[in-house]
Amino acid sequence: MSATVGELLRDARARLAAAGVKTPARDARLLLADALGAEVSALIGADREPVAESEREAFAGMLTARERRTPVSRIRGRTEFWSLPLSVSPATLDPRPESETLVAGVLDRVPDTSRPCRVLDLGTGTGCLLLALLSELPNARGVGMESSPDAAATAAANARELGLAGRAGFAVMDWADALDGSFDVIVSNPPYVRAGDLADLAPEVAAHDPRVALAGGDDGFAAYRRVLPAIARLLASDGVAAVELGAGQAESVCELARDHGLAPAAALADLAGIDRCVLLAHVRERCVNATPPLV
Repeated sequence: MSATVGELLRDARARLAAAGVKTPARDARLLLADALGAEVSALIGADREPVAESEREAFAGMLTARERRTPVSRIRGRTEFWSLPLSVSPATLDPRPESETLVAGVLDRVPDTSRPCRVLDLGTGTGCLLLALLSELPNARGVGMESSPDAAATAAANARELGLAGRAGFAVMDWADALDGSFDVIVSNPPYVRAGDLADLAPEVAAHDPRVALAGGDDGFAAYRRVLPAIARLLASDGVAAVELGAGQAESVCELARDHGLAPAAALADLAGIDRCVLLAHVRERCVNATPPLV
């Protein structure tokens, strides 16, 4: 007898919960929809629908991988960021919703989203930050810098899939060491996990995100010491930069920014209430907590 959609989902939820997965119902729906080649919305009201053997087998393989704490995005090969579909690869960090705080913070500081501007993304990974901004800034052009050729290729493929390749370029470079010019917007999500904390990360992160995209040195600030002087050199006089933070790092990053001649304008919290982003400018403003943006 064929199993039904409802039966498979109930079993999957129980197995994923037992494996310590935090969102078992959501993950079960995403994986079953993928196995069926359907949208998640197609599962609504379909509890009694039978599932073919080939689809059950595909779902079983995905479910086993998720039980082993492989992220859903790694199983499916894609994720969503700022409502944009993005491919992920072993060379890229898995984009996370809290990083959308940077996008929202920058857009809140751009007075005219229709004006031409230049955007720089340092450590672009999948290109999520750059491509999200270009999707909202129709006359902007941008470049993503990435030390990994494979990650840069993934970002370029995402730009093509989103129809943004004409406005987005990607270069393989160690941060921005050889880059010249002036940019109206600069964003960066540098590695910021302290070396001593890497072993405590969730299995989905520790075992699947590239270590180079996580490890921030002994104190967690090694990458900021490279990124902040690059921002100070490349940011336009009236531009805005947004740098992602780890929990509890806002004050220290603000101090590092001041050391490089940058003025922290605001620390923005994500939806969990954690300071996730510092906005930087060449204008002297106090570093203060702002109302968390809606992302």
